Amino acid sequence: MAARTVFPPRTPVLAAVALACATWASPGYALFEDGEARRAILELRQRVDAVQQANQRVGERSGDDVSQLRRSLLDLQTQLEILRTEQATLRGQNEQLLRDVADLQRRQKDMAQGVDERLRQFEPVAVNLDGREFRADPAEKRDFESALAVFRSGKFAEATTAFGSFVRQYPQSGYVPSARFWLGNAQYATRDYKEAIGNFKALLAAAPDHARAPEAALSIANCQIELKDTRAARKTLEDLLRSYPQSEAAVAAKERLARLK
Repeated sequence: MAARTVFPPRTPVLAAVALACATWASPGYALFEDGEARRAILELRQRVDAVQQANQRVGERSGDDVSQLRRSLLDLQTQLEILRTEQATLRGQNEQLLRDVADLQRRQKDMAQGVDERLRQFEPVAVNLDGREFRADPAEKRDFESALAVFRSGKFAEATTAFGSFVRQYPQSGYVPSARFWLGNAQYATRDYKEAIGNFKALLAAAPDHARAPEAALSIANCQIELKDTRAARKTLEDLLRSYPQSEAAVAAKERLARLK
């Protein structure tokens, strides 16, 4: 039995070539005519060419796939870079927003504190004056103290204007009785006795129990004496003694009554 050649199956192309070679080398090949042999060779070549073309297409497709994969990876990298940039931008914007919010909160807090302070400037304050306790707006307190400071500086005409304006501007104020007392004294100092008498009487009529009431009654008598109205002065002093017998003004009233007699 003759030995048979065995070819290793490496690739389809090599297998086809190996088959052709084995066929040509086989003793049975001589049984084919030349035309049949040529046709067999042509068919074999066509099969080899087809196999090679198939392998080439597979290789081209593989190369295209690799190229496509590379392009996809590049696209992904580009998109990642864009996302990183956008994320960094958003992070920066977020940090800026947080700073803006914090700044706005600080401003709101400062504004609220400022509003509270301004409101406190308009809140009534407790006042204790001439034995009376009451509440007054800060503006009332400021204007009264300002007018009193003018009086104490010896500017009696200016004090008359200041206290007169106060009484007209704050007619319901708890300061009014004291304001009328000092207004009457400023008018007495400027020898406006009639107007002084009017303000002292207004004090007595509105607040007869006021701490300044006995002094106001004595001042009325003094104005009447300056006006040479002795009868009216005597009556005023007698009323003072009856209404406020324990006051210091009563002591002065007795002295003046003794001189008038």
